[in-house]
Amino acid sequence: MPVRPTTPLLLATALVAAGTLTACGGDSGDDPDTVRVSFKQSTDNQIKVMDTYLADIKKQFEKANPGKKVKLVPIKAPDSEYYTKLQQMMRSPKTAPDLVYEDTFLINSDITSGYLKPLDPYLDKWKDWDQFIGTSKAAAKAADGKTYGVPDGTDTRGLWFSKGIFKKAGLPANWQPKSWDDILETARTIKKKVPGVTPLNVYTGKPAGEAATMQGMEMLLYGTGENPMYDPKSKKWVTGSQGFKDSLKFVETVYKEKLGPDVSDALDPNYATRVRGELLPDDKLGINLDGSWLPQDWGKGAGHEWPQWSKKLGLAHMPTQNGEAPGKVSMSGGWTWAIPTKASNPDLAFKFIEQMQTKANAQKWYVANSGIAVRKDVAADPEYLKAQPGLKFFTDLVPTTHYRPAFPAYPKVSTAVQEAMEKVTTGDGSVDEAASGYDEEVKAAADGKVIEK
Repeated sequence: MPVRPTTPLLLATALVAAGTLTACGGDSGDDPDTVRVSFKQSTDNQIKVMDTYLADIKKQFEKANPGKKVKLVPIKAPDSEYYTKLQQMMRSPKTAPDLVYEDTFLINSDITSGYLKPLDPYLDKWKDWDQFIGTSKAAAKAADGKTYGVPDGTDTRGLWFSKGIFKKAGLPANWQPKSWDDILETARTIKKKVPGVTPLNVYTGKPAGEAATMQGMEMLLYGTGENPMYDPKSKKWVTGSQGFKDSLKFVETVYKEKLGPDVSDALDPNYATRVRGELLPDDKLGINLDGSWLPQDWGKGAGHEWPQWSKKLGLAHMPTQNGEAPGKVSMSGGWTWAIPTKASNPDLAFKFIEQMQTKANAQKWYVANSGIAVRKDVAADPEYLKAQPGLKFFTDLVPTTHYRPAFPAYPKVSTAVQEAMEKVTTGDGSVDEAASGYDEEVKAAADGKVIEK
């Protein structure tokens, strides 16, 4: 996966995964009655949300299609390794699954690489496609105008905070910062008045991968002005931006003033799992800049059951840098189901998508994984909005949310973001040096198609 150069270890891991799939699933690839479905399995053994959902759809599908079988092919790996393994598998007809789970940030890169099949011939005949909102459809559309994936939900982002820690620090239970400075001042108050807890978490660095880029940098950067990363009018990537430097300065301040986690923890690829499974439930983290999906870990049978979470945690939207209109920032992404070019049974794969994406099944999935609905009929269903605390808060962020510029260069740009963040987090470089390094990497990734701000 082109997000960062493939290390020998990653490549070896990916090849082993591909070889394993050949060994255990090779026969299925030649079987016209079996559809192989590959998906990202949580690295946390206690989280089985996706496994449970797909097992249910498999049962439904096999009952509705006598003689047809579904083979689930989980890939258990952190995000960056998952992308690498998936691309390795899609390169050969022997290992390519029939259906794959694709992050929207990578889909255009995989389309350009020729890994994915356009779905328009199927979508043209599928009446449910009209129920999907336009922005979600656009996330899986390529420059050639064709659509290569069916979205299974979206997400938004905001600030989660511990009401218990806030009470100890003398902070309001209905906290809503109006600027970045408000967030930093609140974190300083927590540090001073509630020792032994982490005041603020902002994901950072290469080990965090896209979480650092999207939950971290972009939630800051998109609060500094219009089109801060990519200019749609000139179709060029933005360099030399004061907003980028200001965002890096915020990250530097968090770690320089020890308002965030220890650097060694922040650069642990499994830190996000600890945030959800330990730090928030145990009242060890004051403020967490994170996504709408967190409650999927806390539901009944989800692995880290925490029925009190909605009473223990507060929610606030992320403000713009100095409170500029519209006053709030969110980023949205999501995942899609796509069919590899070298899939053996593409028709059967799309039938499986149709089974997953009935209104009832889609709604079941949105609720199970704390996702934001991309089907209009589900989004309008009162039962959906009442299904989980916080769902309305995050759904209401959709009108002011932003989507990543998911063009083929984006994975490399994302890696450049992570490297710049890591430099200021560890103190290995100044804000100016980190920003300059980012600009150079963006110019290389975009073949010089940049605009200086």
